[in-house]
Parts: sequence; structure tokens; C-alpha cells
Amino acid sequence: MPLAAEHGTMTTVTSAVKASAASARMGALLSLGHGVDDIYQGAVPALIPVFVAARHWDYAAASGIMVAATVLSSVTQPVFGLLTDRHRMPWLVPAGMSIAGAGIALSGLSRSYALTWLAVALSGLGVAAYHPEAARLARRAAHGSHVAMSWFAMGGNAGFALGPVLVGLVLSAVGPGGTVSLVIPAVACALLTAVALHRTPPPDDPARAAAAGRSLTDDWKGFTKLTAVVVARSVVTFGLGTFLGLFTEQRLHAGTGTGEIALITFYAVGAGATILGGRLAVRHGRIQTVRASYLAAIPCLASLWLMPGPAIFAAIAATAVALYIPFSLHVTLGQDYLPDRVGTASGVTLGLAVSIGGLAAPLLGIIADRSGLTMAIGALTVMPVVSALIGLTMKEPKAARP
Repeated sequence: MPLAAEHGTMTTVTSAVKASAASARMGALLSLGHGVDDIYQGAVPALIPVFVAARHWDYAAASGIMVAATVLSSVTQPVFGLLTDRHRMPWLVPAGMSIAGAGIALSGLSRSYALTWLAVALSGLGVAAYHPEAARLARRAAHGSHVAMSWFAMGGNAGFALGPVLVGLVLSAVGPGGTVSLVIPAVACALLTAVALHRTPPPDDPARAAAAGRSLTDDWKGFTKLTAVVVARSVVTFGLGTFLGLFTEQRLHAGTGTGEIALITFYAVGAGATILGGRLAVRHGRIQTVRASYLAAIPCLASLWLMPGPAIFAAIAATAVALYIPFSLHVTLGQDYLPDRVGTASGVTLGLAVSIGGLAAPLLGIIADRSGLTMAIGALTVMPVVSALIGLTMKEPKAARP
């Protein structure tokens, strides 16, 4: 081989290695940032028992706080997705994270229900701004790998798990007013992310570049089915997020610490199951994995309200595994069903469809007030049946990832 050709080959290999390393670093940073951002979603279910005890709210009022965390987020996240389909907006990643943290920080500073509701709603708006562009950047860094995207999704689920931990540590020491200190992780990670994005500007989006030259095929029928599956799942996860802590405390005749342990178990096990989902998808395919997970979720969720005593924690763990295995697969399926609208797909699968389940929380609150928490938890069993039935009609997307 001529020296010049050999030198050119070595330069190409070196450039490829550097690019791969840069993608890996960006993927790791986005996974960390996703975790920090979703700390503030995970904090809301843990804040509810604290606010109920300190401010003597009923179940309907408690569920209203969960609505605050989801209304703005569910409505505006697809809007942010549409914007990121048309314009590169990486600054939304650190900005959204900062707003999410600021809202939770403000939530405990006033005993006013209205001001608390508005603060939690502000946090939800920050979460909405963060997710679509973060998912787009993660998709590029993952280069089509289900496992790599499962790490990004796992970051968010780990954040959900850490939210109750931080709330428990901070508020048990200083009371509801201590929420102000919860803004620190958001500010620190937002600054780190902003610096990284400034130093290493993201490359042109292949999907956007392809769309400029040709029309990509969007499968709206398949995406609509996927959205229905995610909505049904979100009713369960938000219902459990709102009432699982209170339900466990009631079943075991224990204090708020037991409820926090129940939430931590649910979200921590769920985070680990997210990684399992990526690996199962590589071996068995995404659709098969999604179908099997929701079929398994039916008896797991039923055992949650049937299991006696401390065995309830085993039921919580099993339910978390079944519900969280498909989590990252929803994101990649949505992006592949709508290859010409990756931001919109991410906004729906990570935002609207996920958050809209929180709108069912007041109905569950009414059921709990009238018939008890056991009946409210039992009513959730219907939702995995819906997801499983729809999953049986779904097919793998025809569009290949760029």
C-alpha cells in the first residue's frame, strides 16, 4: 500500500475512533442529564404524602398535584417536538432541566395550594422542554442501538427512583420548605451540559438532512397504536406514583417512610428493567418484547392488591419489571414509525402519551375517597389488558433508522 494511502487510512480510522468516543461521551452525558431531569418528576409522587400530612389534603387534592405535574408537560411536549423537527434547539436541554428543578424547589415554600400547584406545573413545563431535543441527541449518539437508547431511558427511570430518595432525605431533615435545596442537581448538570454542547456542537441530524431531499414515510397508523399502548401504561404508572406510597402505608399500618420505600422499590427496579428491555429487543424483537411485557403485567398488577403483608414489595418489584421493560422500546418504535418527525415522535412517546395518564389521577382519587385505596389500585388492572390487546395488532416499523 502506498504511504499516502496508508496515511489516509490511518487518519480515517483515527477520525472514526474520535467520533465514536465523542458519541459515547455525549450519550453518557445525556443519560446523566435525563436522570437529573426526571428526578423532578419522581419527586412529585414522593412530595404528595409529605404535603398531605403537613397540610391535611384529601385524596382528590393530592391527585390534583399530580395533574399539575402533567398538564403543561403533556400538552406542550409535542409542541416542543414540532419545533425541534424544524430547528436545531440544543439549548432546550439545559434550559428545560433548570426550569424543572426550579419548579420543584418553589413547591414547598408556600402553604397555598394554588401556589404549590403552579410551582409543580412550572416544573412540568421544564420537563416538556427537555425531552424532545434530548431524545433526538440521544438517538444520534446511539447510532440505532436499542441497548444504547435503553441506557438513555434508564437514566430517566433512575432519576425517578432518586427523586423519592432525595425528597425523603431532605424533607425529613428540614420539612417541606427544604424543597428549595433540590434545585442544586438541576443547576449543576445544566451548566455541565451547556458547556459540553458549546464545545462539541451536535452534527447535522441525518433525518432532517434526508427530509430536505426526499419525503420519508411516516406510519401514522402504527404510531397511533403505539400511542394508545403508552397512554394505557401511563395511567398505571401515574396512578401507582400517586397512590402506591399511601396504599403501602395503609396495608402495612406504617408511616410515610414505608411509602417512600415502596416508591423507591418501584422506580429503582423499573430503571434496571429498562436496560433488560433493550437487550430483550435485540434477541426477540421490539414488538414481541412489548407484547410479552404487557401480558405479564396483568397478573403482576393483580398480585399487588392481593398480596398480603410485606410480600407486597415482591409484587411491587414484579409489576415494575413488567411495566418498564418496554419503556425505551416505545421511544425507538415511535421514532421509527415517524422517521420524518423524530422530535414529534419523541415528544409524544416521552411526553404527551406518558404524561396524559396523570389526568386519570383525579378519577382514581374519587374512587379512593369513596371506595378505598384498594379499589383504586385494583381498577388499574384494566390498563395492561388494553395495552396487551393493542400490542397484538402492532408490527415492526418499515422505516429504517438513519
